[in-house]
Amino acid sequence: MASKKYGTLYIGVTSELKHRVFQHKESLIPGFTQKYKVHLLVYFEEYADIRDAIAREKQLKKWNRAWKIRLLESMNPEWEDLYNDL
Repeated sequence: MASKKYGTLYIGVTSELKHRVFQHKESLIPGFTQKYKVHLLVYFEEYADIRDAIAREKQLKKWNRAWKIRLLESMNPEWEDLYNDL
């Protein structure tokens, strides 16, 4: 998720993507995404096994910002909000 194009980035894992993004968009969850207004779903990956999703989350959190942006832009070059397409 992102606050805006080239803005603050947030990486998380959930089993209910649409519901979780809604919570972030409405600032229902106190914390990082609320404080930095991280409300745009700009990239996501789907996994059948939650353990794989958690491993990928941990991997991406270790990446530098440039790598994350390159990955995001490979799928979503305009940083469009993907929420309504879910």
